[in-house]
Amino acid sequence: MSRAPAVANMFYPGDRGRLKEQLNAFVRPVPEPKKVLAAISPHAGYVYSGGVAGAVFSQIQIPGTVVILGPNHRGMGAAVAITASGTWDMPLGPVPINEALAESILKVSTSGIKIKDDPQAHTMEHSIEVQVPFLQFLQPDVSIVPIALSHLSYDACQEMGRALVRGIRDYKKDVLLVASTDMTHYESQESAQAKDKLAMDRILELDPEGLYETVAQHGISMCGVIPTTIVLEACNGLGASKAALVQYATSGDVTGDYAQVVGYAGFIVY
Repeated sequence: MSRAPAVANMFYPGDRGRLKEQLNAFVRPVPEPKKVLAAISPHAGYVYSGGVAGAVFSQIQIPGTVVILGPNHRGMGAAVAITASGTWDMPLGPVPINEALAESILKVSTSGIKIKDDPQAHTMEHSIEVQVPFLQFLQPDVSIVPIALSHLSYDACQEMGRALVRGIRDYKKDVLLVASTDMTHYESQESAQAKDKLAMDRILELDPEGLYETVAQHGISMCGVIPTTIVLEACNGLGASKAALVQYATSGDVTGDYAQVVGYAGFIVY
């Protein structure tokens, strides 16, 4: 089964040549890209957040397999929805689902968390799709495991993080985790920066529970808090020692309108 792009020509160019030109402007290869456990990257239209995403992916070695966790904005399908087989047809060419790793993750569903093979949950969702061209541009042979997430309790996030650790260890090959998230939505630049700093400080401390609680307590409209919490949980289980902020920006930096902005933050975890 193949999935057609949902947001090509809206969030990013659907034409192969134009997309490569745009990616080439955002991706600035570094002399020694890092081997990392995870990246945290925004998912707005490339004109707004592509610079931050490009800065993140420029910093790292992209292995052959990437697990991408994103928020399910439309609420379609299962609360934890994986696509376990098939391909995603992208402007740069088809990207296969890594069926072996997807199966490893599915196998470790527990009573606390039910991971379901549910491609329908991904049909119209953009948060995972917009990460794929960056990965494909830097690693043409990449395969992915996409996981769309609705709201979960913190305990369920913990369980999901453990499930990823077990699935990745069973797979026994290098895997990159990507959490897809934007930060504060539609507040003033001053308010967005202040709220986002609270969440970003928890990420830098590799503190998934603190992130989850901070976002809830301060009403931070970070749409990908669940994917980010889960990825931090998994990274801690995989032995992470540090998170680093690569870049922070807002939509106001592009539009010049600082009255209502969306925040974008990019991190690496290793």
